[in-house]
Amino acid sequence: MARPKVKPLNDKVLVRRLEAEEVTRGGIVLPDTAKEKPKEGKVLALGEGKPLDDGTRAPFQVKVGDHVLFSSYAGTDIKIDGEEYLILAEDDILAVIEG
Repeated sequence: MARPKVKPLNDKVLVRRLEAEEVTRGGIVLPDTAKEKPKEGKVLALGEGKPLDDGTRAPFQVKVGDHVLFSSYAGTDIKIDGEEYLILAEDDILAVIEG
């Protein structure tokens, strides 16, 4: 799967959401209408960083390839070549999931 040619601006991050759970832990199969949008994803691209008052840019705390957890209503959903992505501010990322 090729990475989209999208370059986020400033402190924005391009994320691909992880797939929604199709079966609960108890073995119940969920229909599409009952699935929650995942709040986890993989970082695909970063902007240049938040502009600071002195003209420099703040470094990102995440990097391309990180598995991240973000807030429920964060960012803007976009669709490129039939694939869904999310562009969000770095501040909307709550944690990096390691392991």
